[in-house]
Amino acid sequence: MVRELDHWIDGKSVPRGTQSAMTVTGPFDRRPIARVSLGGREHVDLAVEAARRAARAWGDRPPLERGRLLAEVARRLRERADEFVEVEVAETGKLVTEMRGGLQVAADYFEYYGGVVRALFGETINLGAGDHAFTSREPYGVVAMITPWNGPLTQAARGMAAALAAGNTVVIKPSEFTSSTTLMLARLCEEVGIPPGVVNVVVGEGPEVGGPLTEHPAVRLIAFTGSVVTGRRVAETAARRLVPAILELGGKSANVVFADADLDRVVEHALTICTGAGQQCAALSRLLVQNEIHDELLERVAQEMRARIPGDRLAPMTTEAQFDKVLEYFDVATQDGARLVAGGRAAAGALAAGRYVEATVYAEVTPQMRIFREEIFGPVLAVSRFATEEEGIELANDSEYGLVAGVWTADSARGLRVASRIDAGQVIVNGGRTGIETPFGGYKASGLGREKGFESLLHYTQLKTTVVSTR
Repeated sequence: MVRELDHWIDGKSVPRGTQSAMTVTGPFDRRPIARVSLGGREHVDLAVEAARRAARAWGDRPPLERGRLLAEVARRLRERADEFVEVEVAETGKLVTEMRGGLQVAADYFEYYGGVVRALFGETINLGAGDHAFTSREPYGVVAMITPWNGPLTQAARGMAAALAAGNTVVIKPSEFTSSTTLMLARLCEEVGIPPGVVNVVVGEGPEVGGPLTEHPAVRLIAFTGSVVTGRRVAETAARRLVPAILELGGKSANVVFADADLDRVVEHALTICTGAGQQCAALSRLLVQNEIHDELLERVAQEMRARIPGDRLAPMTTEAQFDKVLEYFDVATQDGARLVAGGRAAAGALAAGRYVEATVYAEVTPQMRIFREEIFGPVLAVSRFATEEEGIELANDSEYGLVAGVWTADSARGLRVASRIDAGQVIVNGGRTGIETPFGGYKASGLGREKGFESLLHYTQLKTTVVSTR
């Protein structure tokens, strides 16, 4: 069945009007799965105005009340898990097991921020007798969110839950390729009692919707997740308008593996490049291995990657453009002289009807090669070798990105030492577990600001200082 997707503005479905629609094809077989209304400036204006009207009343509600509504969103998401999972799998191509985990994370965001907002408080400042000074955290008002195609439900939930908990209203532009679950989530918010206008969704393409949304004078904060190229444009708009921006951009993250590492755990962790077919900004796509264990680890990782057969164990590329991009990087890697160890092709046979590529490993990758430097966004692992600790750190930092990194060593002192010297917003030593409580964001070209954790809640508020004279 082909789903018809319209905008969700001020608590109701809004058709495209004079605008056209686009057909979205599925990643499994390239058959039509949705017709998406292509919004324009008029839809952005309607959505932002609805959010502006709702902002004062929503921001004035006690945090306890807002939190209870968000907790109810979490409960309903879990209750309707099968429905959300089915729709998002059809659009993104994710494995069902991956998406079930993603849905639980989306629900956790609403549950977490629904509770932690009650701990949001200001401070008193001692100015001496006769003056009473204190700070308070207030919402910005209307927040514009632009989310990517690779994780539509979790990305929308991550930003929306924090923004709503802080008392903001939101206008979201999801990717035109994966809009369904964001629209479903907006409807669910109203079903639990969140007032009309607090959550609005305008679907469509970047220039026609994203541009007018970030430029709108009533938008007071911009949250964007996506490519560095588009992120720079969003940052320029925010700077010109003097509004804050939270930017979660790309990555070319490194796993730095020392000779004393637990190789069983390293192999398991390296295989996370296959999660979502590598279509994740936090993917650890560079494997930097100390010389003494390089050959052994390379063979073990390659063997496991060959076993990740497209279909049952490896998802397809979500969009046609991404499928073509990964195939292009296979050619680039060969031209640059990288040694192909596993994969390196599109899937053949019956799977050729879909956007499947093989799990791929390249060895002898040097910093001069494009697959060392550029984000591929696919199940492609670039393996390089190093001799000393200093060289390993230099290789890890030899990137314009700085989102995530991994360090593997039996020497805890070295693990902490190396982690402190890697230029990344999140460093995971020996596979330490992260969660929605741990702030996430990048150094360098990987972005500005932080999502997740209590830190994100602070980003969605502005600080006010009030001084009262008691003389």
